[in-house]
Amino acid sequence: MATIKVQQVRSRIHAPRTQKATLDTLGLRKLNQIVEIEDNASTRGLINAVHHLVKVVG
Repeated sequence: MATIKVQQVRSRIHAPRTQKATLDTLGLRKLNQIVEIEDNASTRGLINAVHHLVKVVG
């Protein structure tokens, strides 16, 4: 099971409600927070939906 680290690099303040919900689904609640999640197609889709707010760290 491969994992991927995702960091929130931009604020969620002016993001639409759906993008805020996507960040919550990824487990990101604070700026510069890093979470380690399973790397699969569904999480890649979530990351793609908020690619302007997050960064894949490793």
